[in-house]
Amino acid sequence: MDKQDKLLDKVSMKTNVSKSDILALAKDLQSKDLNREDNIRDFVKKISKVTNKDVSETQMEKIINVIQNNKVPTDIDKMM
Repeated sequence: MDKQDKLLDKVSMKTNVSKSDILALAKDLQSKDLNREDNIRDFVKKISKVTNKDVSETQMEKIINVIQNNKVPTDIDKMM
């Protein structure tokens, strides 16, 4: 099993989201312009639906702020 498969398995186990859903979200994300707030909102709503987690308007604003200000962590290992 390669490193990518191990990572996908780990994310899938922690989130209860299938690997195919994770890959579909990643593919969708690649086609989005994350400088546009409406694209960020749409993507967060998709993640919310797949994970069955509600996102409040306050949380949504914080997520948008983090993404637009390029404050997203880049070290995946630290997020796990």
